[in-house]
Amino acid sequence: MSEKPLMAGASFDFGAASVVVIGASRGGIGAAIAHGFADAGAVVRITGAEPEPMPEEAARFAYTRLDVTDTGAVRDFAAGVPRLDVLVNCAAITRRGAEMDPAFFAHVLDVNLAGTFRCAEAFHPALTAASGSVINIASMYARFGSPRNPAYGSSKAGVEQLTKSLAIAWAPDGIRVNAVAPGFIVTEQSARARQDPAFVRQVEARTPAGRWGQPGDIAGAVLFLASPAAGFMTGTCLPVDGGYSVA
Repeated sequence: MSEKPLMAGASFDFGAASVVVIGASRGGIGAAIAHGFADAGAVVRITGAEPEPMPEEAARFAYTRLDVTDTGAVRDFAAGVPRLDVLVNCAAITRRGAEMDPAFFAHVLDVNLAGTFRCAEAFHPALTAASGSVINIASMYARFGSPRNPAYGSSKAGVEQLTKSLAIAWAPDGIRVNAVAPGFIVTEQSARARQDPAFVRQVEARTPAGRWGQPGDIAGAVLFLASPAAGFMTGTCLPVDGGYSVA
């Protein structure tokens, strides 16, 4: 099937909104989300694990190198943001075929799941001040078995459950907490899997949309969840997978 322009026809207004995207330094989903918010008028800060982000992000966003496994560093970063309209938790790691090692398994959970909680917890005061919104990036592997990525799948299942729990806990503070569950997306993280032509064909054959997703496909869903149009949504995990999960 032909691919339409990313976010074609989408219109959001986040003028003057304060947005932080955790994990947006290497292109991919996080960067696409950051650019989407900036295009809609938001003031966007991004983080990443690298000393510097990719050039396109470096030219546009204030950048902070942040280790999401370091509680002190996360809280120090959050302390510099007194009011926050939107927090997007997108930092995640995986290593296809290497996640049966217990030490690496634990590290993946520390980054993907505990890191998401650390950032949400640290920004809670700033989000309360703005009656803000948290968008966590889960995965379709939160609900499917993942034999080559057991740590990643486990961590993302945890992210979905964390989203539900925080949505209930923080509703009295006026904070909405939702998640997006991407399907197979063309990113640096999926590059190893995409080296297997048979796997690529298998994904495309099962996906009703007939293709792998692009990072911009996820950005539109995140902006929607953060917008007033989703004002009665909290605790949800929205699949954005081209229909893969219903095929």
